[in-house]
Amino acid sequence: MSASEESRPQGLRFQDTRFWVTHRRREYGPFDYEWSEDLRGIELHYQGVKFGEVCSVHELFADMREFGLPMRVVEVACVVFGSSLLGITGGFNSQERDKMLTETLREFHCGDFIAREDDG
Repeated sequence: MSASEESRPQGLRFQDTRFWVTHRRREYGPFDYEWSEDLRGIELHYQGVKFGEVCSVHELFADMREFGLPMRVVEVACVVFGSSLLGITGGFNSQERDKMLTETLREFHCGDFIAREDDG
């Protein structure tokens, strides 16, 4: 993590399929997903514990209460999961997924979690 990331009160960090949400300078994660065994659903995980599943475009189950996360972290994680999974299942390339994530974070008033251009 760079010095600029450490000083930011909000942000996101990605590694493969995992991501972390930084809120008020505290990092939460990793959040992750994996395909179900039958490849028809996607399981959602927080710190290796399954908390939800995407069964179809119209069916989703998720319950993160047991983790006691701040509501803002839950909101941002949901936006990231939704945008990422929509991009993956839609066949978008990585640039298209990144663009969609940025636009979706802004749309849901989570723009303060987007990396700034001068963060390097």
